Amino acid sequence: MEEKRQVYLDYSATTPVKQEVTDEMIPYFTQNYGNASSIYSVGATAKDALEKARGQVASLINAEPSEIIFTSGGTESDNWALIAMARKLKTKGRHIITSAIEHHAILHTCQYLAKKEGFEITYVGVNSDGIVDPAEVEAAIRPDTILISIMFVNNEVGSIQPVAEIGAIAKKHGILFHTDAVQAAGNVPIDVREIGADMLSLSAHKIYGPKGCGCLYIRKGVILPTYIHGGAQENRKRAGTENIPAIVGFGKAAEIAQRDFDRHVAHVKRLRDHFVERILAEVPRTHYNGSREHRHPGNANITFEYVEGEAILLYLDFAGICASSGSACSSKSLQPSHVLTALGIPVELIHGSIRFTFGDMTTMEDVDYTVDQIKKIIARLREISSVSEEKGW
Repeated sequence: MEEKRQVYLDYSATTPVKQEVTDEMIPYFTQNYGNASSIYSVGATAKDALEKARGQVASLINAEPSEIIFTSGGTESDNWALIAMARKLKTKGRHIITSAIEHHAILHTCQYLAKKEGFEITYVGVNSDGIVDPAEVEAAIRPDTILISIMFVNNEVGSIQPVAEIGAIAKKHGILFHTDAVQAAGNVPIDVREIGADMLSLSAHKIYGPKGCGCLYIRKGVILPTYIHGGAQENRKRAGTENIPAIVGFGKAAEIAQRDFDRHVAHVKRLRDHFVERILAEVPRTHYNGSREHRHPGNANITFEYVEGEAILLYLDFAGICASSGSACSSKSLQPSHVLTALGIPVELIHGSIRFTFGDMTTMEDVDYTVDQIKKIIARLREISSVSEEKGW
């Protein structure tokens, strides 16, 4: 029996752990299993690995190692940055600015702060490309604004935000600036000095590292209250025994992302552009959502008119192809994508939108196979659709 082909095109949801990363991690599950807080040699070995990884992650974003605090992932980092800082500054003001297209780790945190702790949130919109206008951010600033949080790269349509301009605006007004850079890492250059970030969130599993590990960059001089209490780990900022194998993997993944950046970007962009060119040319009534110029190099968000996205995903799965209808964190929701809604796309088209994201393991053969399958799938679904424009229904 022929083995079913599998094509993974959901790299923005998660990435496979690269072999170099796995090889680096394995000794810290077995012989180098010490607690980094212990003073004896086994613990010292773990501590050395911890600090090496801190330096590797810091190098990826041009930070100082001391500015990197390891967490369980991007969601924890986002929660910590917003909630802890909001609580700290609440006597100065209770107004926070974010965007309408943020990841739910930011949006739900802001909703919590508004509902439970009395903060006011301004959600700035985006243009039809999914990009925030810095002037709109500046216009939203009030005397009681204490924090601005705008993502670096959107997880659904891949739009790259003008974070350097927003960071400069925040600095001009004396307001702290946080950015969720989870999707940016390894795909666009990140320099925390150039963008003026006071805090920045990263996650290992988006750059071919392990799940359950991330970090929060906290600029030197910014005092962020402790969010998890219980021990002196992470310079007394984040209690709990460090997950050394995962942190080692994160460090190695960051090193590889920096080392192979140009090659990675060129590879995924070539695949993405070929995919989009074929889809728009060969599948009628399709739309490419988001910016063509200011975009994650491996992201393609496509709307297929007159078909349901969930049906497309099921048929793709039957063909061995993995894609997504949007954020992996909300993929089971029946609500239309808040990101595509913010772009002004009608609800009926949003439900026919699919995100394809390409990675280092994707081949051109995978892309062509996927396009060939999509052509068959869309034709079949439109044939049986009760809302087919061709049938006049």
